[in-house]
Amino acid sequence: MSDPTPVAVPRPAPQDSPREAEWLTKIYQPHATNLTVRAALIGMVIGAAMSLSNLYVFFKTGWSMGVTLTACILAFSAFQLLQAARLVRRPLGVLENNALTTVASGAGYMTGGGNMAAFGALLMVTTVRPDPLSMIAWFALIAALGVFAAIPIKRQLINQEGLAFPTGTATAETISSIHEAASGAGASKAKWLAWSAVFAGVLTWFRDAWHWIPVTIPLPFQLAGQKLAAWTLSFKAEVVLIGGGALMSFKTGWSLLLGGLLTYGVLAPSLVERGIVTTVSYKAIVAWTLWPGAAILVASGLTSFAIDYKSIARSFTGLTRIFGGGGSRKSDEGIATLECPDWWFPTGFAVLSPFVVLLMVWLFQIPLWAAIVAVPLAIVMGFVAARVTGETDVTPTKALGPVTQMLFGAMTPGNLSGNIMSANVTGGIGLHAADLLTTLKTGWLLGAKPRHQFYAQLFGVVAGAIVIVPAFNYIIPDASLLGGEAWPAPSCVVWAGVSKAFAGGIAALHPTSRTAIAVGLALGVALALLERFAPKRLRAYVPSASGLGISMVVPGSNCIAMFIGAAIAELLRRVAPKFAEKTVVPVASGFIAGESLVGILIAILIVRGVLAP
Repeated sequence: MSDPTPVAVPRPAPQDSPREAEWLTKIYQPHATNLTVRAALIGMVIGAAMSLSNLYVFFKTGWSMGVTLTACILAFSAFQLLQAARLVRRPLGVLENNALTTVASGAGYMTGGGNMAAFGALLMVTTVRPDPLSMIAWFALIAALGVFAAIPIKRQLINQEGLAFPTGTATAETISSIHEAASGAGASKAKWLAWSAVFAGVLTWFRDAWHWIPVTIPLPFQLAGQKLAAWTLSFKAEVVLIGGGALMSFKTGWSLLLGGLLTYGVLAPSLVERGIVTTVSYKAIVAWTLWPGAAILVASGLTSFAIDYKSIARSFTGLTRIFGGGGSRKSDEGIATLECPDWWFPTGFAVLSPFVVLLMVWLFQIPLWAAIVAVPLAIVMGFVAARVTGETDVTPTKALGPVTQMLFGAMTPGNLSGNIMSANVTGGIGLHAADLLTTLKTGWLLGAKPRHQFYAQLFGVVAGAIVIVPAFNYIIPDASLLGGEAWPAPSCVVWAGVSKAFAGGIAALHPTSRTAIAVGLALGVALALLERFAPKRLRAYVPSASGLGISMVVPGSNCIAMFIGAAIAELLRRVAPKFAEKTVVPVASGFIAGESLVGILIAILIVRGVLAP
């Protein structure tokens, strides 16, 4: 896994895009150490620890904390200590840290993608607890399929389109800054990163540990007889959202604001007035707006990939070589010699899918034909999730999971466990495809070897699956604990409720929701087509479909905070471009890293009873 011998540096090939040719000649680090044994082992340890932390946080709040930024800082600090203790000789390299972070991310995110939400909901609606080995295999296989699903779209989304993947960009900046500072260079960016992380950490401590700062700052206005905060329109004292917004494009930022204002300032009051939504609360509103939001995301994502059909079709061309025994074409030119070969995706799909189908039939009594349909459907959803993550840094598993539940409610009425776990397939594949692409974005910016990161992600997901299932069984020995005061498990409650609602298929939805889905689908297709084919001067005014879709499934306060971050970054880039180049990404990265580190610490201390919730 290390790089013991010199390797030939590939030359740009005619089929490489200009962006890829520039990367090969100016950024790629062919002789730097990437994945090593020590990086894999320590990455699995850090990732396993973070998955345990996320497990506690998830059942308390319904959310999983970020992994990659935290992991790269922990890895760097750990090696600094090991060197000081003379337990290791060679310092951790930049690309070695990147590979280690990829391992840790694969393990740490095993709580996400609907994994724990589905597992908890399954216990709540059936009280049946599958044996641990079967569930370890289940989560590992789903995650591995997500890893393979990232292969055919990596070059399209990262190499050619250059999507932001904000967390991946922030992680690259973080790794680069801390290592440069250690060698005496890049001190300025490192200081901006360090001080912004300290600020975010202190703010988070005052807000969540001592409760000296409110989480939300209400606005002194009313709408339809209710305070704006009741409609989720308020300011949030969460700089992680501002940091994420600063790493988005300004177009995505203003699209989020537009969508948030329309959703919670126009649509929601209308729904309440007509009696379609009976309570002015985020949960009640999003239970309806989820459907048009999800429809926009799905339609725009599928339309974009239909337009770029070559990037998907290319991955299946390897099938002819597999069955023909030809293998992959060898070449000493072009970026293709470094990327995962095209045939890896269909091969992984062909090898892993039968096992996933078998477990769906055996563990959850899903009809064989429905299980066979679930896997390719989940792969398509994974493509959608990856693109949305690249543009907004939000993986829309909360939107795409219910879409799958709705479909399986229609295909297999009354099958509650199948309804839940089919959505788990969608969420798990989507999350891990997006997670690998996020870390591949980090590697792209640092000049890493994509194949090493692919191997690293597989190590991580296996380690995470082995840790997370026994931990869940230990923490939640009785399903009756879920949804109670000790373990509120809001996501599990939602998944269980949606499963029961969809037991009868799409007919279970309110008629207005079905209309909203149709409108969302049409809008998603239209936005994707306008983004591609509208005159260039008009494209800047076409809202981002991802921004609009996500705005309908997150609180309006999140949309406002992310827009503020995007607006500040855009203003700095226009007014003081040199200062912006030096500060925007480091400060945004510091905000995300500082709040995520301290947030995890506070969550652990609350669970242990050291701090009051």
